[in-house]
Amino acid sequence: MEMTDAEKRLLALHYVFPVPWNRLKRLYETDPNLEKLFTYRATEFAEILKITVQKANRLKENLIRNSTTPYEELYERHAITPIPFTNPLYPEHLRNLIDPPAVLYTKGDFTYLNNEFKIAIIGSRKATIYSKQAMSLIVPPLVENGAIIVSGLAKGADTMAHEATLEIGGKTIAVLGHGLFHLYPKENQQLADEIAKNHLLLTEYPPYVKPERWTFPMRNRIISGLSNAVVVTESADKSGTMSTVEHALDHGKDIFAVPGPITSTLSAGPNKLIEEGAKPVWNGFQIVGLLVSDR
Repeated sequence: MEMTDAEKRLLALHYVFPVPWNRLKRLYETDPNLEKLFTYRATEFAEILKITVQKANRLKENLIRNSTTPYEELYERHAITPIPFTNPLYPEHLRNLIDPPAVLYTKGDFTYLNNEFKIAIIGSRKATIYSKQAMSLIVPPLVENGAIIVSGLAKGADTMAHEATLEIGGKTIAVLGHGLFHLYPKENQQLADEIAKNHLLLTEYPPYVKPERWTFPMRNRIISGLSNAVVVTESADKSGTMSTVEHALDHGKDIFAVPGPITSTLSAGPNKLIEEGAKPVWNGFQIVGLLVSDR
């Protein structure tokens, strides 16, 4: 993928300062093509980026230390395609976020990003057979109507969503909470390899970034932002799944929830969502009927 010199400088900056685009806006307002990136004093970085002088010194040191790093060769060698916020290929759905990723690091078919019909399916890491049964009714109609299924490659419901899609020849995007040189959970290596080869792995983090507790809540806004709607299968009342739902509500997305038995703690989340106005769903045609008619 062809990139401008300004985009290459953004990659160099993001490699050592991996923050969302909104944190970089003042820098771009000051220097739209980042032509002075390697000549700023630490105090200037501190003022423009609203960071401490200590952090600014570290940023400047890292920029200089990595100034000869062949980023393009590094990414090409590992079949990674970075898409900067300023590139025309960057998905419009994410541009509208309050804190859009400054760079998307992709592995696989990045044209998936601009497909107009994407549905997120999420749920508990402890999801039961009930989620799998629900997906067997929800996923096929979505895939038949051209939807790409988006999830987070986590244990439980995320894994089920990706697998249910692949089993019937559908398309899927896995949004990761870490860089592409790592994988969490390790047991999903084979699934991740399949998605990278034939579908799409996506992250906002440079390849070296390891999975941390704080990185996973951040990726939830990308799952929501990419998707036309979010489907919740099973979830406790307070969980990472509900964090994604909150993002989806902020983004004005439709929320669908699978109703479940009142005796199940993993149905407490979906049942509460339905009580609060989410649409109950037990068949993918319900989603297709609502969303396809609106497209």
